[in-house]
Amino acid sequence: MVAEIAPLFIPGAPGGPELLIILFIAILLFGANKIPKLARSTGEAMGEFQKGREKVETELDEMRESGFEDVDEDEDDEFVDTEPVTEETETDTETETETN
Repeated sequence: MVAEIAPLFIPGAPGGPELLIILFIAILLFGANKIPKLARSTGEAMGEFQKGREKVETELDEMRESGFEDVDEDEDDEFVDTEPVTEETETDTETETETN
């Protein structure tokens, strides 16, 4: 049996010299002091994204286990309309007073 050896580099991906050039450009653009802050905020954003994705996945799993029909019936019972109801005469009167 012949074992394949994974390549040390991926064709088309930036190698050592290219990564150094990218790092040098990043230092010029952001400054040496801001790069750790930028990396930290990027890591925090990725962590928040992961948490949100996991939350959505668990909610979807719970919906699949309980069934979609049950969820639709519960939503109809709990629906509360918070939009104010206005009649046509009220809006006509308001526009007349605003133009005068």
